[in-house]
Amino acid sequence: MDFKDQAGPDAVFAPVPYRPNRVDLKNPLAPPSADHLLGTDKLGRDILAGMVHGARISLTIGVLAVGLATVIGVVLGAVAGFFGGITDLTVNRLFEIMMAIPTFFLIITISAFVAEPSIFYIMAVIGLTGWVGIARFTRNEFIKLRGIDYVTAALALGAHPSRIMFLHILPNAMSPIIVSVVFGIAGAILVESSLSFLGIGVPADVVTWGSILNEARGNTFAWWLAVFPGLAIFVTVLAYNLLGEGLRDALDPRLRGR
Repeated sequence: MDFKDQAGPDAVFAPVPYRPNRVDLKNPLAPPSADHLLGTDKLGRDILAGMVHGARISLTIGVLAVGLATVIGVVLGAVAGFFGGITDLTVNRLFEIMMAIPTFFLIITISAFVAEPSIFYIMAVIGLTGWVGIARFTRNEFIKLRGIDYVTAALALGAHPSRIMFLHILPNAMSPIIVSVVFGIAGAILVESSLSFLGIGVPADVVTWGSILNEARGNTFAWWLAVFPGLAIFVTVLAYNLLGEGLRDALDPRLRGR
């Protein structure tokens, strides 16, 4: 085990005895054992190390991509819901266009034109294509809240529309937005894993759950290459979905008494 070879950040953020890209050609496709708890791939790389580092990559991409989608969705939804009229109609047409395009295939198409994919590119693509749901929830909440007394009073006092939208209405519209964000993180992790599985996601030297699954395609007898990353993706997405369901039940006053 090469503890001494660990770089400082690797040792802190991924405390496992091997680096995820450490090649050991003497132990290719080794099954789970005391030395390699989750086995190795065809190059002898430790699957546990890849899983730990892959968790960091997948979760980071999921959270940051949805963060970008949230900013876009909240701004567009707030503008459409608050101003209404032609503004709402225009933004709604944009919603319909984005919903008519299969998001995953759009991402694959965009990926085909990128010579050197990177983690930041994956974040940007997922974020720029995943904002529609958040925008629709935001728009609906703003339409319901824009006629409330404190909003009318702020308008009468001459408050700037942006101040009313983001300081008065938005804090009271956060419940469905938060729920949508949590569900969005689960979806972003699935998209990133799918892209990495297809080989068009993060760079080849970056280990993620999807890239480990990709190794299993040509080594069907090495069950650990499919089971462990597949289980990690399933459990993580399920956890975020359950969290989203719980937050929806807790934050929706219509469901609290059930």
